[in-house]
This record gives sequence, C-alpha cells and structure tokens, in this order.
Amino acid sequence: MKTHPDTSRQSRRVVAAPHRLPLVGHALLLARNPLDFLASLPAHGDLVELRIGTKPAYLPCRPELVQQVLLNARVYDTGGPVKEKARPILGNGLITSDWADHRRQRRMVQPAFHATRIAAYAEVMHEECSAHADTWTAGQPVDVSDAMQALTARVTARSLFSTEMAPHSVAEIQRSLPVMVRGAYRRAVDPTGLLARLPLAANREFDTALGRLHALIDGIVGDYRRSGEDRGDLLSALLAARDDEDGGRMSDQEIHDQVMTLLLAGVETTASALTWAWHLLASHPEAEARLHAEVDEVLGGRAPTYADVPRLAYTQRVFTETLRLYPPAWMFTRMTAEPTELGGHLLPSGTDVLISPYVIHRIPELFARPAAFDPDRWLPERAQDVARGSYLPFGGGSRKCIGDVFGMTEATLALAALASRWRLRPVPGTVVKARAGMSLTAGPLPMVPEPR
Repeated sequence: MKTHPDTSRQSRRVVAAPHRLPLVGHALLLARNPLDFLASLPAHGDLVELRIGTKPAYLPCRPELVQQVLLNARVYDTGGPVKEKARPILGNGLITSDWADHRRQRRMVQPAFHATRIAAYAEVMHEECSAHADTWTAGQPVDVSDAMQALTARVTARSLFSTEMAPHSVAEIQRSLPVMVRGAYRRAVDPTGLLARLPLAANREFDTALGRLHALIDGIVGDYRRSGEDRGDLLSALLAARDDEDGGRMSDQEIHDQVMTLLLAGVETTASALTWAWHLLASHPEAEARLHAEVDEVLGGRAPTYADVPRLAYTQRVFTETLRLYPPAWMFTRMTAEPTELGGHLLPSGTDVLISPYVIHRIPELFARPAAFDPDRWLPERAQDVARGSYLPFGGGSRKCIGDVFGMTEATLALAALASRWRLRPVPGTVVKARAGMSLTAGPLPMVPEPR
C-alpha cells in the first residue's frame, strides 16, 4: 500500500457544502438521499463543512485527513448524535465507549479474536454455511437479504455462545435483532428525539425486541458465570479476560454491552456485504465464472474449511471489492475532545467529524473507475498502489473493527460454500438501490437459485 508524505497539517480547501437550508441546514438532504449528497462533496473541497440543523459538522474528503482523525483517537473521540443515541441501546461497548474506556475494553476483548479462536469459530462457519446451502430449492426464489441475515445470525450467535446454544436462543436473536437495528437507526437520525416518545406500533415493537435481547443475554451470561467452564466461544473468552494493566475482569454489565455490540456488528454488517456480493456476481458473469472456477478447483465438491481460506484468493478479492463499493459502515462519527486543527482549519472542542468510507472509496483520484466492480484491483501488484487511508471498510486506528478477520473469514467461507453448489439469478424486474441505514443494505433482493 502506498505511503505518501504527511500533508495532513497543510492547509486544505475548506468549503461549505451547497444547498444549505435555514434552520435545518443539510439535515433534509442527509435524511432523504445521504449517499448521493455526500459522494458529491469531494468535488467541492478537501474538508467540507455541513450543518446538521444549526450545528457545524466536517467531512474530510482526503485520505490523509481521514487518517489524521482515525489515528488520533484521544483528540477525535467517539461521539456525535448517532453515537449518543446508540449508547442507551448498546450500552458502553466497543462502538460507543469513549477513549479511556475503549482502550481498556480493546485490551480485554482482543484475545477473543486471536487466530486460534478464529480457527474454532471457523468450524461453526463451516457447519452453518454447509447447512444453509441445503435449504435452497432449485427454481424457488429466496430473499437473499433475509437469507444472509439468517446465516450470519446463526454464525454470530453460535460463535458467541457455543455450539450447545439452545435453538430457541438463536431463533430469538434472528427475530429480535433486525427489529432492534431498524428502530435504533430511526432514533439515531431523528434530530428532535421526539420519534422515540410517540405511541407508535414501531416503538412498541422496538421496545419489546430490545427487552427480549437484554433478557436473553443476561440469562446466558448468568449461566456461563455459574458453570465456570471455557466452552471455546467468544463469551467464554470475555469472561476469562483480564486487564494486563490492573488485572481486573469485566463486570456482567460490561460483558452484556460487549455482547450487544458484537451481535449488532457481527450480523448486520456481514449480511449486508454478502447480499451485495451476490448481486454484483450476478451482474458480472465473468467474475462469477472465475469465482466458480476457483471454488471448484480448491474444494473439488466438498464444503470449505478454515484451511481453504488462503487458497480462495479470488473469492477474497470479490468480497474485498464488494466492501469498497458498498461498505456496510458507510459513515461513522467522531467528536473533537479538545480544540484541534484539521487541514489547516481550527475545530473547536465538541465539533462533529463525519467519516464516510462510501465517499472515500468512490473518489476517482484514489480508485480508477471507482464505480466499476473490479476484484483484480486487489491483486498484490495493484493493491500496493492504493493510497494509505483510502480503503476503510473496517475503519482504522485503535477503533478499527475488532472482528475484521472474523468477518472476512466468514464471508469467504459463505461465498465459497454457496457458490460451489448454486448460482443465483436475479428475479426479472427487481430494482436494486443502496439504502443507507444502520448499515448499507440492498433491501429485499429476490434471486433464484440454480444448481451448478
């Protein structure tokens, strides 16, 4: 990957975003069509000032400015309106915790994602992907979005809570998590905070789903505490974790918050990206044919295992390119903890900074033909020309997604397992459009499985 001189502290073009409205600023544009609006802004400047209501927020549109934000987590701490509204839902976990808490949490959660643990989780992935391939019927349409949600929910739940987890618990997660995700996003983008207080059926459904998830997690954590055994899963690793600095352990509430965070991050994001991958493969027959050729050669008709992942190089490039075009974490926020300078512009303490991988991934100066689906742009000899900080599907710095290897492993195995047996064809007339929610989804995506 290219490294460039550190020009992040040089003066940059700092401009105000166009189409600002009185009182609401750019809030309506962000609510109605955030992807197109944000993607249009790099053409205006390197650091773009928006208004969310009357409050300013800044979107860095150059990778060196993004890196300056992501690599200085103490100054650019987690925060902003979305995070503040997510905290009562997710608790104080890795996504929502501030700098000091996050450092401690990261140290304690990291061992749960050690390579030896990933290998054990991959056995769950192998079993679930193989089982899921058996559920499709030739010629009978499936909603790929729902199918990938169901698959990643089972993988995440079983990785978190062991292979002995009761089926009804997995079913509860599959039922409640999507409701919670939709409700959380509605609340996050409501600038007034009034929506959550209205006596709406959607609010009652959200409250019920969230309550069920809280009760389920509390029950499972309590059961693990009483048994005291290491079941080889993520929850066992969290319960056993000790802080290297003070020797302390996580409380039940801290573990509860991490489980909520890992459920959200582990299910919704990977499912969204896998859905996009199937859509892109169906739209690009040459890429689909190359993926099929690779899985046929590597697997020879059997289900993929963890040992196969390094050999599934093209399959991994397909998913890497999918994450570039449709990063599930399409935007995340930071807030300045003290006055600082970004691109030669002074930001007061408490300023919101918006980081959008979707925007950065589509800048022509950073990626040739940015709208094109080109898995081979990630061949080693080409990937070295990608500027540092311009590929951000997992974020960056100390807050980079802790489950990046888990997610890449799961996606590679899922694509290989399903593509070795099926090709998916779009239902005629289906219109696919990116939807910016808690993650970047395709919405319902009916496709027809054809046996290979």
